[in-house]
Amino acid sequence: MNSQETVGLFEKYVIPNYTRFPVALVRGEGSYVWDSDGNRYLDLFPGWGCNLLGHCPAPVVAAVQDQITRLIHVPNTWYTDAQGLWAKALSERSFGGKAFFCNSGTEANEAAIKLVRLHTPKHRYKIITFEGGFHGRTLGSTTATAQPKYHEGLGPLMAGFVYAPYGDLDAVARLIDEQTAGIMIEPVQGEGGIRIPPDGFLAGLRQLADDHELLLVFDEVQTGCGRTGDWFAYQHFGVTPDVMTLAKAICGGVAGAAMLTTPEIAPSLRRGMHAATFGGNPIAARAGIATIEMIENEGLLAKARGLGELFRSRLVELQQTCDIIREVRVVGLMIGVELAIEGAPAVGACLERNLLINCTHGNVIRLLPAMTLTEQQAHEGCDILAEVLQKQIG
Repeated sequence: MNSQETVGLFEKYVIPNYTRFPVALVRGEGSYVWDSDGNRYLDLFPGWGCNLLGHCPAPVVAAVQDQITRLIHVPNTWYTDAQGLWAKALSERSFGGKAFFCNSGTEANEAAIKLVRLHTPKHRYKIITFEGGFHGRTLGSTTATAQPKYHEGLGPLMAGFVYAPYGDLDAVARLIDEQTAGIMIEPVQGEGGIRIPPDGFLAGLRQLADDHELLLVFDEVQTGCGRTGDWFAYQHFGVTPDVMTLAKAICGGVAGAAMLTTPEIAPSLRRGMHAATFGGNPIAARAGIATIEMIENEGLLAKARGLGELFRSRLVELQQTCDIIREVRVVGLMIGVELAIEGAPAVGACLERNLLINCTHGNVIRLLPAMTLTEQQAHEGCDILAEVLQKQIG
């Protein structure tokens, strides 16, 4: 099928809840993807951030191929060695906690919301979240997302969430009352425009949580598993949460997610209170283990930090000659370029030049490139983006 024929199938049979580009992708390798018409694209936003190792990373492919011939799925009423080893690997690289496995970021955040309420006295149920944040699409995590555009038409929303301005410790302190149970935040806001917390802000939240006996939850769905150049973003900022949620890159592109918490808090998610049928299934677990091993065996955390500095250098240099760039924000391989104008035209212009990028929050160009991106590919992407911003839009 060519792209036009595939688009026709979707128009007839698929609910149009996504805005899609008129391109049907059929194959990927590293940081390149090909469409059904034979065109090749450089992908600086692979898998919406899920493909942190690039498309079809060989160790993950091999692990999945091996596992799928042995055992595809068993319910969580049984033990599998792969799930246990995956939990061990995540625990050893984080804060020594225990894992609950599920399939997506929003599921992990729903588990965290339940855990916060189950762990605190019954009269304490409120969770403070932050303006510009994003926590998922199920009703609970949509309510946790303090962006009105995601709430439209869905009311009444779930009770118990209160919103604070991002970066404002005093506002958080004022919101805490006798019903507050926890604080939930992305260490770096992803969908909100690669917003980096002010110095001391996350540490201040940790102190407030400790002072008021609240649980501090870090939504690391986008920041986790090496995206910032450390295994987890909390390590980048030196502030350890009580609960952490992971998804996107956790399985190298295969669907998978987890919630981690300390051994002391973990028993509060007691038997029968939460579950995920496919959570921690053998295929996801093997992919998750292979992802961790590939990152370590190939030294990709250090490479992510180096690539991030390359992008920072190129984009800050571009900013000096491109008036529409307001700010460049980089943490590892989370890259945001805030524009003075709408960013969607830049995304379209890059697509015409066979470069895939993203625009979020209306005016922020967002790049979430793979750790396996080469320096040559990084420069190629920056060259195209510079051309688009300077000539077509600037």
